[in-house]
Amino acid sequence: MHRLLNTFPIGLLASCLLLVGCGQYDIKVNDKLVYTPAKLLKVQGITDSALAICIEQAIADNLITSINQLKSLNCSNAGIKTLEGLATFHSLERLKLSNNQIRNLLELEKLTLLVNLWLDDNAIVDIVPLAGLAQLAQLDVSDNPALQCPTQELFPPSVAVTLADHCEAP
Repeated sequence: MHRLLNTFPIGLLASCLLLVGCGQYDIKVNDKLVYTPAKLLKVQGITDSALAICIEQAIADNLITSINQLKSLNCSNAGIKTLEGLATFHSLERLKLSNNQIRNLLELEKLTLLVNLWLDDNAIVDIVPLAGLAQLAQLDVSDNPALQCPTQELFPPSVAVTLADHCEAP
């Protein structure tokens, strides 16, 4: 009996570890379903196929089951042209869209939780839609040759902004 009590916690621990390791599989005991994992989030409303593919990959990699779980997204070098529908993922805090073909940023003004935003090497003309992002701490819009240089007052001093070379003071 003493030996059984000593092995019980080890058996319980092994069972818990088994359940955690099998978190993406249905678990049955005696042909009775006892656990079904949450289904991965489905991407809807994204019109740019390159952006949709990137989001789908992030969902699969991070086992995202709800919109609120997607906090960080890296879609650099993906061939993205438009961000339409991205505001669905309103919990994004870090967004890297470097080296794409993005021009219009209106969709990003709805992502009010963004803290870090990389938009370097795109076709951006106007960053005014980003001015209302109160949580923004870092913005990179370097290597955007058509960028209309913003006034210094557009962002508070607390935001680290990296502008295109032609916008830098001489």
